[in-house]
Amino acid sequence: MIDEPSASGSPSSDGRSRTARFVQLFAGLVLFGVSLAFLVRSELGLDPWDVFHQGLSVATGLSIGVCTIAAGVVVLLLWFPLRQRPGIGTVANVILVGLTLDAALFVLPTTNDLAFRWTYLIGGIVLNGIATGAYIGAGLGPGPRDGLMVGLARGGRSIRVVRTSIEVSVLVVGWLLGGTVGIGTVLFALTIGPIVHRTLPMLSFDRRRIERAEEAS
Repeated sequence: MIDEPSASGSPSSDGRSRTARFVQLFAGLVLFGVSLAFLVRSELGLDPWDVFHQGLSVATGLSIGVCTIAAGVVVLLLWFPLRQRPGIGTVANVILVGLTLDAALFVLPTTNDLAFRWTYLIGGIVLNGIATGAYIGAGLGPGPRDGLMVGLARGGRSIRVVRTSIEVSVLVVGWLLGGTVGIGTVLFALTIGPIVHRTLPMLSFDRRRIERAEEAS
């Protein structure tokens, strides 16, 4: 993906902007994987897609990170008949989130302390919101699951209906396979939207570029 010229228009500025985008993308994806590990360790409930990934892990004996990568690859393949074009951020999302999730789970201790589990849960949700704003704000391609939603919504379908249908489906299948559904699942659904609504504008490169251009004019 090629960046548009920056407000300054200089090649060196373009290079710095591109580098900053990649740094933000990869930092966001790593933090996203860590946030999912927090949610897993809380044992209080996961978001719908990770209920599905955890269910696959229980059913197959593979790690949840490997199942996350495998599901991401399958979802990405579904982009092509939907005429969606992945960016470098899309491919990085498929690989890096799952690897980071497994690495973080290797480090993070399990606990039976309910207060500590709630700390994992709240910390995971907040960190997930920040990480989502960071990797989407880098502008290098959406996650594979978001792209699937957009592709299926073409032709006048409601994005909200499509997203809800997909997430309810993977939630139910994941739960039937042994994924964890609980208060954390509900809390994530209620809070992640408002958090990303705040973090995405702050971390969006396109918005910052417009603001710098306005200041320079």
